[in-house]
Amino acid sequence: MMDAADRDLFAAAVRRATEAHTGTALDAALDEVGWHDALGAEPRVAVSLSFECQGACNATSSALGSVVRAGLGVGPRSAEGPAVVLPALGRWDPPGTLAERLSIRGLGMAALPMAEHIVVPVRGGAGDLVVPVPRGRLTLAHVQGLDPALGLVTVEVDGAHVGSGGVLATGTWAAAVDLARLAVGHELVGAAGAMLELARVHALEREQFGRPIAAFQAVRHRLADTLVAIEGARALLDAAWDDGSSDTAAMAKAMAGRAARVAARHCQQVLAGIGFTTEHPLHRYVRRVLVLDELFGSARALTRVVGNALVVGGPLPAPVPL
Repeated sequence: MMDAADRDLFAAAVRRATEAHTGTALDAALDEVGWHDALGAEPRVAVSLSFECQGACNATSSALGSVVRAGLGVGPRSAEGPAVVLPALGRWDPPGTLAERLSIRGLGMAALPMAEHIVVPVRGGAGDLVVPVPRGRLTLAHVQGLDPALGLVTVEVDGAHVGSGGVLATGTWAAAVDLARLAVGHELVGAAGAMLELARVHALEREQFGRPIAAFQAVRHRLADTLVAIEGARALLDAAWDDGSSDTAAMAKAMAGRAARVAARHCQQVLAGIGFTTEHPLHRYVRRVLVLDELFGSARALTRVVGNALVVGGPLPAPVPL
């Protein structure tokens, strides 16, 4: 376990790595500073810190795959572990289904096409499994769409024979999904905070009628509403780590997605015309949060699922202290 001084050193190292690198270079840099070891020993510290930094820097890595792998208990704690196929956008069930043969509809992070070993969480009749699949059996296609810089690839297999796979303990896939939702939630909060900072600096520098636009109440309200949304999402993420329930993790992911969309909308209004240009960095964050919101369930979908569960379940759970 890290003490306070160790955490500060680790945090500084992760921030430097994320600010200086992206993609496979960031994967290597995180491995060098011991992020995978920290993920096993102190997942809350490793996940919250690295993903918020990644969101703030608009960087990419394969860390989300490592988080899911850690939740499943598959492979070594290093960047050399097997790549994991993730659920398709908007979904959170295992990406593979197994009847007589294996079918896969999922996503991979940017490093998956180069990975030597690939495993797929699979839902079968006897329970959830983790199945190794040779890379040559997979049909891969780079995702273009809104944010091609994120480097996602679609992963598909139809009717393949499979080798032996490990049977997951009950609840293991759900635990991996909870951990992934918290990770993506922190990345969304980091991206939202970066958008707010871009808008704040612009509001202080841009002048209209002889004074900075930050002096106008309408601008202040948009910035304040964004800050409230971000801090609320961050508080719920912290509460979800403490609470440890799937419902709270889903609510935290939903609130982080909502906060990121609030930030995108308000900060675009504050930045006005410059925010629409490709020269300004805002568009990269807007693209990123729209895709991240869909990973492991969007804000709208998760809100609906949690709401329906509460209606069916009867009494409301005890409120989470924020």
